[in-house]
Amino acid sequence: MSMTDGAAAARKFAELMVSDAPRPEFAEALSPFAPLIGSWDLDVAWYDDSGAVTRRTKGEWHFAWILDGRAVADIWITPSRAARATDGDGEWGLSVRIFDPELQAFRSTWMGPNAAFVMPFIAHATDGTITLESQTARTRWEFTGITATGFHWRNEDEDADGNVTLRQTFVATRQP
Repeated sequence: MSMTDGAAAARKFAELMVSDAPRPEFAEALSPFAPLIGSWDLDVAWYDDSGAVTRRTKGEWHFAWILDGRAVADIWITPSRAARATDGDGEWGLSVRIFDPELQAFRSTWMGPNAAFVMPFIAHATDGTITLESQTARTRWEFTGITATGFHWRNEDEDADGNVTLRQTFVATRQP
């Protein structure tokens, strides 16, 4: 395959993957993620077991309707592409979320290719909060304070005794 063929295939794939809006029959179910659609700048912090910040960097997060408006996907990048020169290489993570009417919840899978890591979640939405519970680890991700211009995200682990440790936070600001 030539580079031209590869570029054409990539454009066709992107065209088929990304949708302009949710399908009408999926719009209500996918509505908790509607305010997140778009691109965001991130202030990212990592924490040690004591709760002290061990590292900070800039990141970016991009959300879109996908698969003919039947699902939501996002790509987060940390450090951001702009910060790579000073903060080094990091991770490009991909999540795909579908609504499962039987569960009345979202099935979500996150993939981190840098570490070849895959984590499935079940997500529930309440007023202004989306909570994702890992199906393979004692990990919880939570979106809070969702507005048109920003939101907060946190990654927490829970040990066998129920003690919760904060691992990472994102403070997101919508890109202009």
